[in-house]
Amino acid sequence: MISALIHVARPTDPEAVDRLADTLGALVAGVAAGLVGDAVIIAPTHHAALDTVAEATGATLVVRARGASPWSAGARAARREWLLCLEAGDVPAEGWIRILDRFIGTCRPDLALGRLRRPHAGLPARIVARGESVIGVNAPRAGDLVRRERLLAGPTFAGRLKVRKLSARLERA
Repeated sequence: MISALIHVARPTDPEAVDRLADTLGALVAGVAAGLVGDAVIIAPTHHAALDTVAEATGATLVVRARGASPWSAGARAARREWLLCLEAGDVPAEGWIRILDRFIGTCRPDLALGRLRRPHAGLPARIVARGESVIGVNAPRAGDLVRRERLLAGPTFAGRLKVRKLSARLERA
């Protein structure tokens, strides 16, 4: 099972709660399939609307410290070994449950990061992702499936992790 970490960068944005709801709604299929065990909503500031969504869905709300990595802050509240890092508005496309389940079941300990495709990401982010597929990654980003122990070690990994590109993709709500 995995924990979903959902980062809400601007909780005061009027559309932020709608995007968060879209992401949480898309994860329901993963809950029903037994893949997603819990969700953690991460925000830089406290907002009443996020409290309401977290309470209604059973998710945990974490307010990260200023300058802290949202993924590390969320990892401390997560309850599962594997963490799926998402931004509010990310919606996994069809087939993601089977692909993530297979990755978790076959992943070697030294290969602790799977990356979902994010075709909506800008050109600079896609270029960086291509380079990281060759040299490895220092820190996770949205669309990554990573072991919890790696995030608890700190905001950056001790050494670079190899990236395994997954055929699942994230759409934007």
